[in-house]
Amino acid sequence: MSGFVNKFLRELKPYKLASHKIWAVSPQKRSEILKLDWNEATVPPSPKVTARLRELLDGPGFFNLYPTTHNESLLEAISRFAELPCSNIQYFGSSDVLHEYICRSFLCPGDEVLILGPSYDNFRLTCQSGGAHVNFFNYDKDFCFHADAFEAELSRLKPAMAYICNPNNPTGNFHTPQYIQHLLEKYPSTLFLIDEAYGEFAGESSKDLVKTHANILITRTLSKAFAMANFRFGYLLSCEDNIAAIGKIRNPKNISTISQEAAIAALDDAAYMRSYVEQVHKAQDWFVSECEALREHFQVFPSRGNFNLLRFAGREEKLSLLQYLAQRNIFVRDTTQDESVQNCFRVTIGTPEQMKRVLDEIKSYYAK
Repeated sequence: MSGFVNKFLRELKPYKLASHKIWAVSPQKRSEILKLDWNEATVPPSPKVTARLRELLDGPGFFNLYPTTHNESLLEAISRFAELPCSNIQYFGSSDVLHEYICRSFLCPGDEVLILGPSYDNFRLTCQSGGAHVNFFNYDKDFCFHADAFEAELSRLKPAMAYICNPNNPTGNFHTPQYIQHLLEKYPSTLFLIDEAYGEFAGESSKDLVKTHANILITRTLSKAFAMANFRFGYLLSCEDNIAAIGKIRNPKNISTISQEAAIAALDDAAYMRSYVEQVHKAQDWFVSECEALREHFQVFPSRGNFNLLRFAGREEKLSLLQYLAQRNIFVRDTTQDESVQNCFRVTIGTPEQMKRVLDEIKSYYAK
């Protein structure tokens, strides 16, 4: 490794990416691929997004200019959807970028961070790259949560920040707003980062707590339920002081006009998003029920997100089925971030028709 790299990167374990074969084939071939490994939506975004982009491209030129750095219409669109004042909101070029800003704004080298895991591993990387000490409190071997033990660890460690992905990726666990409020009030010196990337699928949010508690940050994205992953758009919900603090280092010109206008169009058609979420719930209920009939081969875990975790008797069987599905242009996510998920993979839930294709191939594999 280069001798010029900062000391925190020298022993850093990278975040492991999944297959991206869909970009290695022609556009004509992409329709044959069922990409269920990154929890993206499996449908296009609202038609209003396409219509707005066409208007934008056909209008007066703007490509030579930086984007607007304070888009009132966009803030108001988020405000209407989140049902919070604009003063509690700021937008960013994806929730991943937002996590980087959060770590730079609220953590110092040597600070303790507690992650409720196994969870989204890129956040671990972001913390460690800035010199924070990352600690894990994991769900048990069957991915059940033990509140007393978790809170005992919070009391012992006294972390500067605790990260809770809610619903949790990849296990699907969900914590109610009432429990999040309990944590905020019991541990006022810890800043709780609640990652609501999959919040629309859960149907519940801790968002209202930002009006009454200063020690909560909620990050959200349009990449999942809104089907806007390629636009890289996320936003923060928090108290005004936290919004102002992160604003000191936020680069406001790094969210393109195209992404901003697409986000407004998507947020203004929340009914389209909710219809897709209903499709996912219907497909998920059916898929989980059908998988229960295959429990001699694997176990499927419940989830409040748009994904389910499947666990196999051993790693070799998991990898064999992964390869079998990939050969049939179905890509699911191999989970490797923790020992507890080494025998698992995660399946993004799409439409009922898409999940029937997945299940048919799984049944075909076990019928061999």
